[in-house]
Amino acid sequence: MTLLTEETTDASTPPLPLPLFPDYRVTSLIVACAIFMEQLDATVLATALPTMAHDFHVGAPSMSIAMTVYLLALAILIPASGAVAERFGIKRVFQASIVVFVLGSIACSFATSLPMMVAARLLQGAGGAMMAPIGRLIVLRTVERRHLVSAMSWTLIPAFLGPLMGPPLGGFIVTYLNWHWIFYINVPIGLLGYWLVRRFILEIPAGAKPVRFDLGGFALCGISLGSLLFGFEMLGQSTDLVRALGLIALGSTAGVGYLRHEKHRRDPLLDLSLLKIDSFRLSVVAGSLMRVTQGAQPFLLPLMFQIAFGLSAVRSGELILATTLGAIVMRSATPGLLRRVGFRRGMVVNGVLSSLGYAVCALFRPDWSFALMFALLFCCGAFMSFQFAAYNTVAYEAVPTERISAASSLYTTLQQLMLSVGICSGALVLKLSMGVGRHAEPHQLDFSIAFIVVSLISLSSTRWHLRFASDAGHELSGHRRG
Repeated sequence: MTLLTEETTDASTPPLPLPLFPDYRVTSLIVACAIFMEQLDATVLATALPTMAHDFHVGAPSMSIAMTVYLLALAILIPASGAVAERFGIKRVFQASIVVFVLGSIACSFATSLPMMVAARLLQGAGGAMMAPIGRLIVLRTVERRHLVSAMSWTLIPAFLGPLMGPPLGGFIVTYLNWHWIFYINVPIGLLGYWLVRRFILEIPAGAKPVRFDLGGFALCGISLGSLLFGFEMLGQSTDLVRALGLIALGSTAGVGYLRHEKHRRDPLLDLSLLKIDSFRLSVVAGSLMRVTQGAQPFLLPLMFQIAFGLSAVRSGELILATTLGAIVMRSATPGLLRRVGFRRGMVVNGVLSSLGYAVCALFRPDWSFALMFALLFCCGAFMSFQFAAYNTVAYEAVPTERISAASSLYTTLQQLMLSVGICSGALVLKLSMGVGRHAEPHQLDFSIAFIVVSLISLSSTRWHLRFASDAGHELSGHRRG
């Protein structure tokens, strides 16, 4: 992969400007901050919805649309991120996405009714949809291959932490401030991020030959992903099974339509031919299974601690913070571990540990010591952090440079979808267990069953880990077989 800080050999073309600190860590942390804002806002409203419903004079259940409309914007617009970035310039679009996200946050803070909040969340989601895939694209285009593992580890942390920190942070803000501050805090972070991008991120030119935008593919992807997202959510909530199944059927039909459409385009919106690349395909499949478990945890853990254990929102947040600390600590150890054991062996062994770690949550009981549960969740966060750092790096090992943008869009789209499927899977299993037990509130046994089921899903990824080549990613990790 060509490093963009190198000077061009054409004397007539001026060299690309060098940043003040030409260090991959600077680039990674700037991108990480943007991704953190996008991921945090997907869940931060969860604990603030009752208060907001009171201010908007609507029922609390009606406020769920404020969360789902944000996820809808992500699902529809993420697939278009790669094409937009290549056409108008990666850095330019990344800066614009931050501006749109900040404007959406300001609009949310000024909302005085539910329709105003929905419109503002759509605007916010439009900016957020571009930040994660384009941020990853910036890292892939500007970081040397020998530093890619470490760089990806930095950018992984916010994607991992955002959904986990959202609910407890929202509860803290609502308890001690007011819900408007949920959106106020995005403004200074966004403005700082815009300046940092402008100052330190290299100019990455648009594609030499911009392709025609795949409008038909965009429509089919939007219908498919949006319908599947809402269908799975309704299925998980068991609110209207007929409508949920209808949406899933519509989404599946649109998805099949896109598969046929994609075969007849040379430049499809989501290039599924990338799945022919072994390392990319295996990372997508194994990572999708693992993300079901990862997506379910931010939903199941706070509910279990607060409903089944009777802990306060703040105390629950302190326990969930353990997974955050585990992820941060593992970040610095990941490059060395991959260099020592390699991608294949690391993903096989750590994948089992990650799944069993969250399966242990099924054994948690209210009389367990806080320190023991904190330590186990710390390990869960560390295991998952290593696993996703490995996926997010080895996936691009064999992807040609000119297809990196398309690969980033496809990978991020499937990642977002599977995290949503994880939330819905956890909710659905919980509802089914409650139905069998015939009780309105979830009991400890219901949570235990849900943890075991989603952990078994991630454990099934072992089959795909074993299919990686024994020397997969050796150029990225520096691992050499003895």
